[in-house]
Formats: sequence, structure tokens, C-alpha cells
Amino acid sequence: MDTSGPESTAGDKTAIGVFGGTFDPVHFGHLRIALDALEALDLDHVRLIPLANAVHREQPDTPGALRFQMLQAAVAGRNDLVADDRELRRAGPSYTIDTLRSLRADFPNAHLWLLLGSDAYAGFSSWRDPQGIVETANIAVLQRPGNDAHASPAAAGFSTTQAQGQVVFCPVTQLDIASSDIRARIAAGRSADFLAPPAVLALAARHRLYGQPTAHGL
Repeated sequence: MDTSGPESTAGDKTAIGVFGGTFDPVHFGHLRIALDALEALDLDHVRLIPLANAVHREQPDTPGALRFQMLQAAVAGRNDLVADDRELRRAGPSYTIDTLRSLRADFPNAHLWLLLGSDAYAGFSSWRDPQGIVETANIAVLQRPGNDAHASPAAAGFSTTQAQGQVVFCPVTQLDIASSDIRARIAAGRSADFLAPPAVLALAARHRLYGQPTAHGL
């Protein structure tokens, strides 16, 4: 599969955002906060990585190949937002630590920034190898402006350095859009226009995803 985007080099000093999710389907809410984080943290690009085998949530019904295809369509023509299928190509549960180590192998000198929502960050200590994560990447907690998550104990006791282990709180534009709502609208025969990129909705229609009614009710 294509993991289009900036290539790694031995002298790479880039800053890379790592943004995972089911992306079932990807929508403007995902894309907007990824762009906000890119600008706020002065990242070179953000890699959007659809999970293959869920650990802390229900498994998505849509096959990974189609979710990745929709993600590719959503970011087509951009260099700052990159669709990355490394979890789909890897067997077993989609653990963040494995993804970060894979990225570290591809970008050995880059600063990695793991982008997390406030809810995910609150449960961070229960993830597989949280110490390994903060030894490999920095963490940016994406939150609504004015939402104080600084009291969260999730990173307590972890060491910090300039290149990894830092935790910052990054205000982002959180649009009230949910993939579950898009799926429900499509299943009910309602429009999901202006909630996701047209190319994403076109792919969903072409592959009759989300229980989309057939023409004339057939």
C-alpha cells in the first residue's frame, strides 16, 4: 500500500505529528484539529494512521483498506497531512508503542509528537508501555480552548527531555462532528454533506458503506 508523504533521511530533523484513530470515516473534525496541531506545534507534517486491530475501543466494521482509501482521498494533494497505513500492514493489536517505534525506525532523528484527545490522555497510564511511549515521543493533548486538563495525573512520574517526554496542552478547533453520526445519516438516507470531504463521501457511496440504501429501495 502507499504511504505517501515526506521521506526519512539520515539527517532528518523534522517534527512529525502522529494522529491515530478509526477514521470510519475521516471527517472535517479530524482534519481541522490535525491542522491546528501542525500549526501550533510547528510540525513539518502530521501522519494520520488508521488502526487495524482496536485495543481500547470497539473494532470498526469498515475494512481497513477502505478506511485508508477514504483517508488518502481526504488529504490528496497535501504534504502537511499524510495518510499512513503502517498499522494496517502490521499483524496483531494496534499498540501505540509499536507504531511509534516503527516511525522512529523510519525517521531516526525526527521529533515525534503523539497527538491525543483529552479523554485518551486521561487513560494514558493504562496503555501498553506508557514509559516507552514518553521515551520515544512527546505528547500533545488536544483540547478545546479554555478546557483545563493540566491537573491530569496521567504523565506523573515520567521523565522529560527536549526531544521526547514533554507533555503540552494544545488548544484546537473542535468541530461537533462524529463519525458515528455520519454513519447514521448515511444509513438513514440523509445527507452527510459538509461533514466530511466530498471525496470521502463519494467513496462511501461507491462502496455502499454504512448501510447506504440501494437505488429505489432495492
